Amino acid sequence: MRFREDAAANGINYFLEVFQSNVESGIPAESIGQFVNDNLARCLSGVLKAKRPQFLKYPYNGPKALEELVAYDPQLVVGVLGGGAGTNRDTFELIHQAEKYGARVALFGRKINLAESQLDIVHYMRMVADGAIRPLAAVQEYHATLKKKGIAAVRSIEDDSKVTEAVLKEAASA
Repeated sequence: MRFREDAAANGINYFLEVFQSNVESGIPAESIGQFVNDNLARCLSGVLKAKRPQFLKYPYNGPKALEELVAYDPQLVVGVLGGGAGTNRDTFELIHQAEKYGARVALFGRKINLAESQLDIVHYMRMVADGAIRPLAAVQEYHATLKKKGIAAVRSIEDDSKVTEAVLKEAASA
């Protein structure tokens, strides 16, 4: 509370970074998104607009949880965390699903930093976010770009085309 008051008094904007609970809570995996959303809503309830975060940096917990959070307060900008490195298909799939279900910011430090070509991965992420290319096609195009530039891929295109993050698998697109 002191932080919000001090930030507002000094004209400082901030964002709120939210993480999954790392405590064994006994909550079923399919209910984690609802649990995080509930706690976030409690955290933000009663906070005046002038003292609210500019955006949330939020873990992607699937379509239902993201849509629920976005509907909670349509004025709040929700952004998704990039999570672990994963495959490039995971990266593009996360961008695709996050945009589709209401996120407006993507904060993907590790996914970009660990890419074979940071500028090219960001280029294809932007294309996916804009709806110009599908996630699987983005992987194929990214690998073609790497090959054209003589950059060795970390994974084979077959392995890199797989969705490996459980939260992305159900709603994965072709």
